[in-house]
Formats: sequence, structure tokens, C-alpha cells
Amino acid sequence: MSFQIAQSNLLTEFEQLKFAQEIIAAEAAALERLARRLPADFHAAAEMVGRCAGSVIVTGMGKAGWIGQKVSASLASTGTCSHFLHPAEAIHGDLGRVAKHDLVLAFSNSGETSEILHLLPTFRKLGVPVIAVTGRSRSTLVSNSELVLDYGLTGEAGHLGLAPSTSTTLMLALGDALALVVSRIKNFSMSDFARFHPGGTLGKRLSIVDEIMRPLKDCRIASEWETVRDVYIRFSGRSRRAGVVLVTNPEGVLTGLFTDSDLARLLERQQENQFDQPICDVMTRTPVTIRSGQKTMLAVETLACRNLSELPVIDAEGAPVGLVDITDVLSFLPNEEM
Repeated sequence: MSFQIAQSNLLTEFEQLKFAQEIIAAEAAALERLARRLPADFHAAAEMVGRCAGSVIVTGMGKAGWIGQKVSASLASTGTCSHFLHPAEAIHGDLGRVAKHDLVLAFSNSGETSEILHLLPTFRKLGVPVIAVTGRSRSTLVSNSELVLDYGLTGEAGHLGLAPSTSTTLMLALGDALALVVSRIKNFSMSDFARFHPGGTLGKRLSIVDEIMRPLKDCRIASEWETVRDVYIRFSGRSRRAGVVLVTNPEGVLTGLFTDSDLARLLERQQENQFDQPICDVMTRTPVTIRSGQKTMLAVETLACRNLSELPVIDAEGAPVGLVDITDVLSFLPNEEM
């Protein structure tokens, strides 16, 4: 069924913006009330989730179910094993996902969602405790739960006051608070977070330089006493990505850099005679480097703040082990540096 916009009910741009502000303000006010008066069982719920030896099974129907899926994902990504159980699918076999060491986090604004109530006897038989997240302190769900995260009766936003909006906002806030408090109880660290987020930009931001650098086999390495000409002849025709030569002394320690820009400057200044001089005579000495094992974001900050294009990665002895090129981390740079 589609609904046509009646010409007589069209809102002006000002009225639309004002209505949107009222909706957001109503949800914000509800959040403020919740922050001032958290549910009495919140501490006990955080302790129960933190001690859970199995999985936190999150369930909810409709809009509450979508909130539950997000909370389950947040729990899983911050150190608490969790998965979502759709209540309608549960009674058709998915209850087999629930084990005796698990606990259930059930989202229902009314506390009377029939699909969830049908699951309660099975949870009881399995000895699985239930934590209710609800807006009604007196309900069937509450009376069958060990703990209750009651955010209180609240009107929904909007002109009809029917569509789940304020209630789901409160559910999400409580779920986020629970997940993050439990994460802190467990001393979940940044390195733990990185382990659970290996992909995408977030994973790269939390990675170490060794994981994103160009390995030494993809870099150009030269000894201090090789001539510029010999170095470029030796690497001609080879597939390469980095526009810099890493220069090392006889002990293999990095002592300088020679870039394609350095080569271009020699040509511009008509100093072709330098091509047959040792590369150490024209290289940049004591270059800025980063140690192996450092965070990728430190490399990004170094490149941005020092206005560099390449950052060699060295080991504890000062020998090069790879290279971070600015083209590999452009997406991490602040907008003003792009």
C-alpha cells in the first residue's frame, strides 16, 4: 500500500526542519533521563555478562530485533562472545544454538512480545538466565527474567507516537553501555580490538606498520658506495613500486635515502657528473624512520607532520625491513593533508 502526499498537508521546509528537531530533541531528552537514572540491575547485569562462560544470546522481534542484532555485534567486537537469535526462527530449530552456559539478553519494549514469551519455558528448562531490556517493569518477560534493564515508559517520537523510535533509541543506548562496560571490566585492549577488526580502514588504523608496509623484497636497496648510475641500471626493467632507494652501510644499517625526486633535481641542475659518484654523496642522510612493531597511525602521523612521502621501517639494529609509502595510507590522513 502506498500513501500519496496530500497537497493540503504539505509541510514547508521550515516546518519539516522544526519537526525533525522536535523528534531528535524528544529522543535526546529520553536519553538524558536514562543517563541520570540507570536501571537498578545494571551493575548486576554487567557482572553477569562479564562472567558468562558461554555466549550472550541476544533476541528481539521487529525493530527491537534490529537493535538486538547491533548490540550483539557490539558485544562480539568488544570481547564478549555473542550471537543473535531470531525468536520466530528459534521455535523452528534455532533454539539448538542455545547451551546451558549461555545467557539471554531479550529486547521487548512491552515485555509481552509473543514470539519471545514462547521461548521462555525452553530457556528455563536449559537453566539459561534471562536479562530483560524493556520499558515496562511489570510484564510477563520481567516476571520470567533474572535481571531487568528497565528504561521506563516513554512515548514514541513523531506525530502519531506509534513507530518505535524513542524506545529503540533507549534500547540501543543501554545495549551499548552494557557492552562497553563489560569490555572495560574484561580489560579489553586496543590490541584485542585490532585482532577482531583486521579488515577495512579501522583494522588498518589499529594495525602495526609491519602489517601494511611494503616488504623489503619490493624495495630498492643499495650500498653506500654504489654509484647512482649503477643503482638505477641494476633496478631498471624490474617491477617496483617504491620511488626511493634505501641506502645501507656494510653492516646493513640504513644510512640514507635517495628518491626519484633527488634524481630529477640532479638532472634539472645539470649535475649528471654526480651519476658516477657514490650514492652516499647525494643521498639524504639520517632519514626519518619508524621502528618495526610501531602502530600504523604513528607512521601516518609522522608522514603527515613531517611532510614525507616515504618512511623506512627499521629493526632494533637499524637495518631496513620495509617501507611505508604515503600512497598506501592516503585514506588515513586528515582532510587538510589530502
